[in-house]
Amino acid sequence: MKFKLTPIEKKWVWYDVGNSAFTLLVSTLMSIFFYELVPGAEADGSRYVSYWSYATSISTIIVAVLGPTLGTLSDLRGARKKIFSVALFVGAAGCAVLGFMQHWMWFLVLFVLAKSAYSLSLVVYDSMLCDVTSRERMDEVSSRGYAWGYIGSCLPFIVTIVIYVLYSMLGVLSMRVSMILVFLVTAVWWVGCSIPLWKSYRQEHFVEACGHPVKTGLKNLGGVFKELGRKKKILFFLLAFFFFIDGVYTIIDMATAYGTSLGLNTVSLVLALLVTQIVAFPAAILLGMLSRKVKPQYLIIACIVAYFFITVYAIFLDREYEFWILAVCVGLFQGTIQAMSRSYYAKIIPREKAGEYFGIYDIFGKGAAFMGTLLIGIVTDVTGNQSIGVGALSVMFLIGLAFFIVAVRSKDPEEEAFVQLSPASPPAGESAEKE
Repeated sequence: MKFKLTPIEKKWVWYDVGNSAFTLLVSTLMSIFFYELVPGAEADGSRYVSYWSYATSISTIIVAVLGPTLGTLSDLRGARKKIFSVALFVGAAGCAVLGFMQHWMWFLVLFVLAKSAYSLSLVVYDSMLCDVTSRERMDEVSSRGYAWGYIGSCLPFIVTIVIYVLYSMLGVLSMRVSMILVFLVTAVWWVGCSIPLWKSYRQEHFVEACGHPVKTGLKNLGGVFKELGRKKKILFFLLAFFFFIDGVYTIIDMATAYGTSLGLNTVSLVLALLVTQIVAFPAAILLGMLSRKVKPQYLIIACIVAYFFITVYAIFLDREYEFWILAVCVGLFQGTIQAMSRSYYAKIIPREKAGEYFGIYDIFGKGAAFMGTLLIGIVTDVTGNQSIGVGALSVMFLIGLAFFIVAVRSKDPEEEAFVQLSPASPPAGESAEKE
């Protein structure tokens, strides 16, 4: 049966289309531009990978600290849209200005600012899922977000590739001009796709502030951490998420940096990752549709196992065609594991506290990314071998799988009343009514 998005669901999906352009830029051209700014990077690829890993780690630490607090504040009446707007503006402005940075240190500083703001906007955006759709539609709506995000980001990405080729291969543009254009195109796309949601979003679930909003938010956040001791399903899911999403985020952030350090052709790497986006579109939609018949937890388990083998394969990668194979395999599971994790979590948390819980979700997610990139940086520094650092990520998937199985088997009576692990979609054309 055909699944139709409601108007507000479509606008929510459009933000995924917009912000995915920034994600793709981070994992491809941004690291390539940084490579050309770092003195001596061509002679010592491990030095370049270390710098990039450390900058990414700093960004994730910032988000891990600020995410829960801002998420908690976003649960207060009327606060979610305001916090979302600030994070969106700072992230997009930082992206636009990045193109003017010609010193590698200042480039990294602004990169940390833009990426942190981008990630903080996602904390609020993910919690909006509880407002824009019903619980039984979450799996497919979340999957559509990632799917259209992947394919939609291809348009600005193709434009930026053309700009990069005009610089790197044809010499028509200087590096400075190409950087300015690439980052401006991405920032404009990001903001433009965000406008529909920004104009139409209304916060449906919230808590009332008792006294000063910040004090109320911090008090509520402390209460959520205490609740986790009783909510075993949520706690073990978060532990699992911490480990298995480590590899996912690290591969996204470090793919091009890793390939470049191995001496692979940068244009070929960028095109391979474009293929990842194209493959991810139908894969995310099809596996999202499969969630009507297969319990989402089984899809998550399948994705974790697939990523384990993908990471092992990456250890032995040293040719361009092998990178292309890796790109296709990542595309098959990347969107699904992120979408299913987001919707699975959204269904087991209290909806009126979505911001608080997604703030904690972001701690575990971004904390994992911090650990993964830092691990690669340290191991690469110590051994001088990037492949050994990448290989360490495979262990994270095994640990994550173990915790996730425990989470699935956990039974919390107060949550079982509303958790639906195999939701069915309403007939086509039927709107998602708020519960």
